Amino acid sequence: MPTSTIFFDDDAPLLSPLTDTRASFDVRTGAFTTLGRLKRALDLVPVALFVPPRLRDVTNEGYALPVNQMPEGALGELLLINGRCPLPLGQIIDLPLGARLVEKSTGHTIAARANTADANRLLDGDASGLTTRELDAVVLLRRAWNVRTSRDPAIKVDLTLLTAAPGKSAGPGTYQIGGHPVVIDPTANVYPSVVLNAEAGAIYIGPGATIRPHAVLSGPCAVMEHSTVMEHAHIKANTAIGPFCKVGGEIGGTIFQGYANKAHEGHLGDSWIGEWVNLGAGTTNSNLLNTYTPVIAQAEPGGPRERTGETFLGAIIGDHVKTAISTRIMTGAILHAGSMFARTEPLSATIGPFTWATDRGVQPFRFDKFMEIARTMMARRHVTPTDSMVRVLQGLHQEAAG
Repeated sequence: MPTSTIFFDDDAPLLSPLTDTRASFDVRTGAFTTLGRLKRALDLVPVALFVPPRLRDVTNEGYALPVNQMPEGALGELLLINGRCPLPLGQIIDLPLGARLVEKSTGHTIAARANTADANRLLDGDASGLTTRELDAVVLLRRAWNVRTSRDPAIKVDLTLLTAAPGKSAGPGTYQIGGHPVVIDPTANVYPSVVLNAEAGAIYIGPGATIRPHAVLSGPCAVMEHSTVMEHAHIKANTAIGPFCKVGGEIGGTIFQGYANKAHEGHLGDSWIGEWVNLGAGTTNSNLLNTYTPVIAQAEPGGPRERTGETFLGAIIGDHVKTAISTRIMTGAILHAGSMFARTEPLSATIGPFTWATDRGVQPFRFDKFMEIARTMMARRHVTPTDSMVRVLQGLHQEAAG
C-alpha cells in the first residue's frame, strides 16, 4: 500500500548552487529528481512538502500539495524523508511507527515514521517523541559535489524504473549493441546512423526527445523528455540529460537539471549543470587532476578547501550561468548562479554568484541586465519567469551584494 509521505528540506548550508532556486528534493540527482526517484522506488504518495521560507512560493507553483503546512484530515502515520537523501534506502521504508533514522556521523535526520503530532514537532526541530536508529553510512548530501558521489547508484535505480516497460525499436539504420535494455519512447525521434551502446548499461530516451545523426549514446544513460542530442555527440556512461536540453560534443558522467544548452563541441565530464545554463562553443572542463589524486574544492567563495573524496570531479555550474567560446573550467570548480564568464584564463576554484567576468576585470552582474538576458533565453523555450522565481533570484542577488 502506498505510504503517505512528507518530503522536507532542512536548509543545510553549503549545498549552493544546487538548492539556490529549488528545494533539496527537487535537485536532479540522476535521471530523476530525488523526490521523483524515491516516490517511484519506494511506492510513496507525497502529501505535503516543507521547505525554507524563501522557496515556499516557487515550490508551491510546482506541486498540487500543501507547502509548509500539514495536509487536512487525519492521515494516521506519516513517513518523513529528508530531501538530501537521494537513494531509496531499505532502512527508510522499514522504519516502525515512532522511530527516526539518523546519520550517525552528523546526527541529521534521514527519515522518520510518526503520527501527526510527532511529525509536527520533528519539523520544528524537536525529535524527543521518537526513538532513534543510527545509520553508519553517509547518505545525505552535504556539499554540492556529493551529487557526484551518489550519481552512479542513483542513475542505476532510475534506469531500472525507466526501462521496466518496453518502448519502440530504434528503427532502420541505427546500430544497437550490448545486452542491457534500450527503451525509446514512442514519441522520440532517433535518426539513422545513431549508435546505442548498451554493453555497460541501459539506455533510456524519453518522450519527444531527439537523437540526431551520428550521435553515440553509451549506457548507462538517460535523455529525458524533449531534449536533443546533436550530430556527432558522444554521450558517455552515467550521464542524465534533464528535460528540454540541447547537448553536443563529449559529455560523460554529467547530470543536467534541465533547460540548459551545451550544443557545441567541447568536453564536459563528471559535472552537474543547473537550469538555463548556456555553455559557449568549445567550452571544456577538466575532471581529473594530472596527479591522479582526489580533488580538493571550495563549497563557497573564500571558504576552506575541502577534500571531496572524488578522483573524477568536474564542475558544479549553477542556474543561469553563461560561458563564452573556448572557456576552460578547471577540476572541481564551482560556478555559482547568475554569472557570466568571458575570460581567456581558465576558471578555477569557486566563483561567486552574479559575477560578470571578462579580460577587463570582474564586476557584479547588474540584476536588471541579468533578468533581461534570463527572460530572453527562457523565451526561446516559451517559458516566462514567475514573480516568485524573480523574487528568489533577486534575493540571491541581494545576498551576493552583501
